[in-house]
Amino acid sequence: MTQSMPGSTTPSGWYPDPSDPRFVRWWDGRAWTAHQAPAQFQAPGQFQAPVPVPRPELRPETPVYNPFIWAITLMPLVSILFLLTWQPEFKMITTRQGVTTMDPFSMYTPAYFLLMGSSFLFYGLSVFFAFLDRQRLLKSGVVRPFHWAWAFLSALVYVIGRSVIVNKVAPKRGLWPVWATIAVFVISMVVTGIWMSNFMQSMYSQLGYSVST
Repeated sequence: MTQSMPGSTTPSGWYPDPSDPRFVRWWDGRAWTAHQAPAQFQAPGQFQAPVPVPRPELRPETPVYNPFIWAITLMPLVSILFLLTWQPEFKMITTRQGVTTMDPFSMYTPAYFLLMGSSFLFYGLSVFFAFLDRQRLLKSGVVRPFHWAWAFLSALVYVIGRSVIVNKVAPKRGLWPVWATIAVFVISMVVTGIWMSNFMQSMYSQLGYSVST
């Protein structure tokens, strides 16, 4: 490799520094950068612990966001919309023993099954989108981005880990998904609280009307 390597198709990565063989230098796919790290040498019969290679910073024009990370961040809002469509009608039934009680199946409406099914669907989509997001970060030049498998534990864990690493390689950038997640959480709590209040009032009013009749 020459110092400029014009027109080279060599992928980005750490390569022997052409100016000093004791070091490796980061090649971003187009030109050498200022990021340098010691080369690892091992004498015969000696053990040398691996030296972690630092993550080079991204160019200012390199994008750090993509549709996949925003889909992971904003999908909980869709679940809230499905929650709002679930408006069960409580019914009273009289058992053979003459006891009046609430019909336990009255709450299982189509909207209920839609809400439950969407939760599993969104979980799978969050893992899939985390995988695609990590692939996009690798193509953008992010070294060792946060692994997508953390999304199996929680989409929140992936968003936080991903944002921390991106912020390291792109200072002052990469944290917007965390702030968006906080905003989505607050909105979800407020909407869910209002829905639960209306839900309880509706249940009491329906049961009270049924008992009186």
